[in-house]
Amino acid sequence: MVKQNDLVGYLQNAQGHLVPTEQVDEYDQMRDQLVKEIVGQAQIVQKVLKDFKTKSMDDIQGFVELSAERYEVSLGGKKGNVTLTSYDGKYRIVRSIGEYLQFDERLSVAKELVDQYINDKIQGVDGDLAKLVRGAFKVDKDGRISTQRVLGLRSIGIKDDKWMKAMNIISDSVHVANTKAYVRVYERVGNSDEYKQIPLNVAGA
Repeated sequence: MVKQNDLVGYLQNAQGHLVPTEQVDEYDQMRDQLVKEIVGQAQIVQKVLKDFKTKSMDDIQGFVELSAERYEVSLGGKKGNVTLTSYDGKYRIVRSIGEYLQFDERLSVAKELVDQYINDKIQGVDGDLAKLVRGAFKVDKDGRISTQRVLGLRSIGIKDDKWMKAMNIISDSVHVANTKAYVRVYERVGNSDEYKQIPLNVAGA
């Protein structure tokens, strides 16, 4: 990457070409300077937030482990949501661990069995149920299937060998693709039981 500071008298355009500053319109130079100043500040803020998240997660985990030691309990990893509240009840910190679930190739086998069940029982299957079941396997605009809708099919109490086999395959096909940790900070609203989140993003500030 070409750094502007290393090339005094030139600006790099969007095509990667170096253009002498005197050939760049003054208005374009002003815009370029403004954008790069804001981006530079944003990068600093981003690092502050990243450092804050890392330290907060470490501190929370350390406190959880301290609590476990106090009661002589061995923890199995860093999973689990944790809520910490200040002594006066004014502030609350929530650590949450979100898991992104994904299906493997076996989902297509389960879908085929579900389709066979509906086709075999077409006269005996409620129209709304058939629509619900088939809709669970529809992909969104990004080509993804809703894990929540598909996994929700397992709660339907259908006693049919083909259906139950499909539900078992669905259970076997789902796995955790990745996890993401969140730290959210809240402040109590007056003396009520309501807590309002302290925004840590530009849009919510």
